[in-house]
Amino acid sequence: MINLNTTITKETAKALKAGDTVLLSGIIFTARDAAHKRMLESLENGEDLPIDIKEQIIYYMGPTPARPGRVIGSAGPTTSKRMDKYTPTLLDLGLGAMIGKGKRSPEVVEAIVRNKGIYFGATGGAGALLSKCITASEIVAYEDLGAEAIRRLTVENFPVTVIIDTLGNTIVGGKR
Repeated sequence: MINLNTTITKETAKALKAGDTVLLSGIIFTARDAAHKRMLESLENGEDLPIDIKEQIIYYMGPTPARPGRVIGSAGPTTSKRMDKYTPTLLDLGLGAMIGKGKRSPEVVEAIVRNKGIYFGATGGAGALLSKCITASEIVAYEDLGAEAIRRLTVENFPVTVIIDTLGNTIVGGKR
């Protein structure tokens, strides 16, 4: 088990291997399809992204409403493939890692290798348990998107597995 701060530098990423189990602590951002689409539209219009993604982690997650006394509702991963058409651009801009579930396209794997990024997997169906690792949640962009707004989460010992490492090795289908 590897304990890791959520700033993912190229050096940090290079030390991780497909199959490693990691406990993340620090800040991660959430974004799903609609937020990714809007971020890329901003870039196409010559605008800045609403968050600084350099060496950051984006979690493909849309939470359910928080119950009384909780900071967030169920917080499980969504299928990553839906973000594949946006991901290479974000990796090229310095995104350090993503968290989701499922396979990634060859273009995303190439962008991970090119940029020395990481693709982490979180356990699908375990959203209620994963939410217990989230100590704070704040909407930071695109509030009108509801559950798909970009959130800034503070996590403590958030469990993930390295699905694709900086060399393109993967636990879902072998080496690229």
